[in-house]
Amino acid sequence: MPFIKVQSSAASPDRSQVESLLKSLSGKLASHLGKPESYVMTAFEPDVPMTFAGTTDPTCFMEVKSIGTMSASQTKAMSQDFCQQVNAALGVPVERIYIEFANAERSMWGWNGATF
Repeated sequence: MPFIKVQSSAASPDRSQVESLLKSLSGKLASHLGKPESYVMTAFEPDVPMTFAGTTDPTCFMEVKSIGTMSASQTKAMSQDFCQQVNAALGVPVERIYIEFANAERSMWGWNGATF
């Protein structure tokens, strides 16, 4: 059930670029966490009114959630990887990207009419 959501004040690139970004993030998230990609979900929200450091220059907020415990080494590697990818895809400087990593309890994540 790993999930990654990208919210950015940057304008949306064309649909094929968005799909490429989401597919790449999906594969990378599965790889970083050692989980099957068949359970990974990705989402992208462009043109979100946002500020960072008191300005409206392009910025990004990402959420990464997964059942289980993400280690400090995993979150560090994911932060570096995902920041670089968003920078390349959207032009948002890496110093204007925040990522929230959240571990989820199995009973707190629903799927297929039940919970994990």
